[in-house]
Amino acid sequence: MNTVTAWLRQCVVGLSILLAMTVILGVAYPAVVWGISRIGSTSAEGSAVTDSNGCVVGSSLIGIDPQVPAGEADKYLHARVLGSSEDPMAPGDPSASAAGNQGPNSEKLAGWIETRRQLIASREGVTPEQVPVDAVTGSGSSLDPHISEAYAQLQVPRIARENGITEARVREVIDANTDGRRLGFLGQPTVNVLLVNLGLGLTAPSCG
Repeated sequence: MNTVTAWLRQCVVGLSILLAMTVILGVAYPAVVWGISRIGSTSAEGSAVTDSNGCVVGSSLIGIDPQVPAGEADKYLHARVLGSSEDPMAPGDPSASAAGNQGPNSEKLAGWIETRRQLIASREGVTPEQVPVDAVTGSGSSLDPHISEAYAQLQVPRIARENGITEARVREVIDANTDGRRLGFLGQPTVNVLLVNLGLGLTAPSCG
């Protein structure tokens, strides 16, 4: 009888601990984290960006390259390419986050880069040597929402021409959506592609 009683007591203690940990770690802790995430930040909701119609047009943290239908004018600032795609000019896609497996000695990667350089140079009306590195290489996640200032400035003449505005106006919007170096000295300034296009009035169709 004493053995059975001891066994039952151990079962009760074990179940009590299980229930307590379930409440603490499965309910209370997530609730506290969720509550903290609501304080002074929109990041927990995906950093959604809306246009003047109130439509969600993307995230300030996730890069999506604007797609231009064949035959239409290319009015947009473009993001980086998708680094893991067999298509050299595949744009970043939030459903396809992945880096390529091509190493620095890969002939395939070298071919992609050369193809991208030629296509971008043709699109922007410059020589291939003027195309910056980030324009022809994908980011580690393929979701980078930013490009370099050099790549943004390369696109200014085309954007101004196709939108019927001055280059000064395009540069003004780019400058307003450029982030400086982290802590003032780490990395390079970066330009948020989505926010620039939004600032230029290039938004999604009205969502009603």
